[in-house]
This record gives sequence, C-alpha cells and structure tokens, in this order.
Amino acid sequence: MKKTTIYLLAVMTILMACNNKKASNTAETSNNTDTTDSALIVQPEFAKGFTVTYAGNGIRLVDISDPQKGESESKMGKGEKMERSYHFALLSKGADASAVPEEYVKVEVPIQRTICMTTPQLSNFIVMNALDVVKGITSTKNLFNKDVKQRVKDGRIAKIGMEGNFDAEVIIAANPDVIFISPFKRGGYDAIKDTGITLVPHLGYKELDPLGQAEWVKFIGMFIGMEKEANEIFSGIKSRYNEVKAMAQKVTTRPTVLSGEMHGGNWFAVGGKNYLAQMFRDAGAEYILKDDTHTGGIPMEFEKLYAIAANADYWRILNSFPGEFSYEALKASEPRNADFKAWKEKHVLYCNMKQTPYYEAATVQPDVLLQDFVFAFHPELMPKDYQPTFYHLLK
Repeated sequence: MKKTTIYLLAVMTILMACNNKKASNTAETSNNTDTTDSALIVQPEFAKGFTVTYAGNGIRLVDISDPQKGESESKMGKGEKMERSYHFALLSKGADASAVPEEYVKVEVPIQRTICMTTPQLSNFIVMNALDVVKGITSTKNLFNKDVKQRVKDGRIAKIGMEGNFDAEVIIAANPDVIFISPFKRGGYDAIKDTGITLVPHLGYKELDPLGQAEWVKFIGMFIGMEKEANEIFSGIKSRYNEVKAMAQKVTTRPTVLSGEMHGGNWFAVGGKNYLAQMFRDAGAEYILKDDTHTGGIPMEFEKLYAIAANADYWRILNSFPGEFSYEALKASEPRNADFKAWKEKHVLYCNMKQTPYYEAATVQPDVLLQDFVFAFHPELMPKDYQPTFYHLLK
C-alpha cells in the first residue's frame, strides 16, 4: 500500500510538471510570435515603408517611414515629403511594457476597433474579411463593397466627415483603439490629435512597387491579430503577379504607353519611377517617360508632352467621368487629344472610378490589374474570354 501511494504521488508529480510546462509553452506562444510559429512572422519583402523587429516577450517594434525616402521634394512631384519616421511597439497580451524603448508608442494588440481615413486602407480589412474591426470611415464616395455600405447604413460603421472637417464627437463615439491616417493629408488632424487616440500612418499608396503596395495587408494584419491570414493572402498575390509577369517578359515587341490627361492647362504625367511605370514594364510594355526619375505626377505643358508621346501605342486614362466616357468625350475635353496615335488607333486603356472599385480593390489586387494590362498590350497571352476588371480598351 505504501509503495502504491508513493507510485501515485510520483505519477501526479510528473503530470503536474508536464502540465506546467505545457502552460508555460502556451504562454510563450501567445507572447512570443517571433519564436514559436513562423506563419505569424511578418517581414516585408517588397514594401519599403515599414520594418518589423521582434524584440521577444510579446513585443514587436514597428518602424514607419516614407517609402520614397531619399527622393528630393522636386522629384516627388507634389511636394509630399515626410520629415520624420514613426515608431510603434505592438504588445501582445501579458507583455512587459516596461521593456519598450522610450521613443515607441505602445499599442496593445490585437486592436478591437479602428477608423480608416482612406479607401486603400479599408481595402486591407475587406480582403481579410475583417470589417468587424472597422468602426469609422471618411466617405462612401466611389465605394462598391455591399458589406461596407450596409454597415454604414445600419450604423455599425460611422462616417466621420471629410478631410479638414472631421466630426470629433463621432470619432470619440466610435471609440477606436487606433486611427490609420496618411500624414500627407492637409488639415483636420489637429482635431483628431486632441482626442488622444493613437494615430498610425499607413503609407501603402506611396510604395513604388505594386507588390509593395499590396504587402501593407501584412501591416494591418499585425494590428488585428491576423498575421497568418495576411501572409497567406499576400503570398497568393505575389505568386499570381509573378506568374503573369514572367509570361509577359517573354514578348519580343514592347508597345509604348502614355498616361494621364490635361487638367487646368497642365498635363500631370506619371513619373518614370512611379509604381504604374513599373507595372507597365511588368506587363511587357514601355512607359514613354521610362528614364524619368520622378515618383509622383509631373506637370507638363501639352506641347512638351505631345513631342514625347504623340506616337505612343497606348494611352492609359483613369478618371471619374459622369456617364459613358468615349473618344469623342476625350476629344471634346481637349481637341488636340485627337492628334495622338493612340486616339487615332483606338488604343485608349480606360478605367472609370465611378463604375469600378479601383481604389477599393486595385491596391490589394495588383495581379488582376497586371492581367488587365497584359490583356490590352498582348491579348494573345491571355484567354480569349478574359474579362477585364479595372481597365478596358475604350470602344
């Protein structure tokens, strides 16, 4: 009997030790995503605007800076220059906040509530099926997603007003843990800062690589506890994009592409280092300003632009034309437009933001955008029944 008792006590001691070790491992898993599950690790591959350092003990240090840093203000095209970087410490449950460096703003993750200031930010939540976290947006203009519209209609998502005229009371009522912003927007943020809510810059739209723009889904994934899902989504985007790109790089003839329209007496052409110029190259074409070093829009007089682009094979246009856009409408807006080769040969590649979810989806679907371009430039490479999503050749 005595031996039996001793045996049972020994077994119980071993089981308790195993359970304690299991509990310890579970706690380590929840607080140390950098050492336990590679599927949860976020490291940008193409995005230049954020970096992630795993400090251990449930702490991730996220540094945000301008993806176009190093570009002079004149090269950036619109005078957009971010003078500072931003630093956030993402703290898992139970993490020791005292270990966070002083310059880092502490954010407990996963966050439960947030506000998006731009549609490209919102697109990250849409693609991850994480709209429950979104409690406010600025506008429903050019918004197509039925789920978002319904949430706005029934009050689950509030409209906080527009830039320069935000409603602080609505923002406070939404009770967001953080607000995702663009630091380049002018006006309105002072009122938001006064609320004491943490403002987190989201700079995906400034990335110069189409895949870099899409990779900001990982950035959002870290804040809402969906790192694994974000990694898987981006992995699929990258795979599909590179598959189409590889196919287009085999072409022997690369057509030239013109981009933009006249506005206010100037033509704001896309710079040669812009992500669109990269996408044209990936689609087996050449941008007319491929040697230009600007990243943003370049104001050019019509005569100067025409001298460069008169014989371009294709003309890419993105606008919000009321009604049906046409070659005659393009000519009516500027009679000299009819002198371009692309106009004469009916090679205008067009996207109407009033009719397609461009800003809502294009940044997280660069693979689809690339397919549209390849279908226009090299239709023989795509299925004959391919239906463009964003851009189509104007009829």
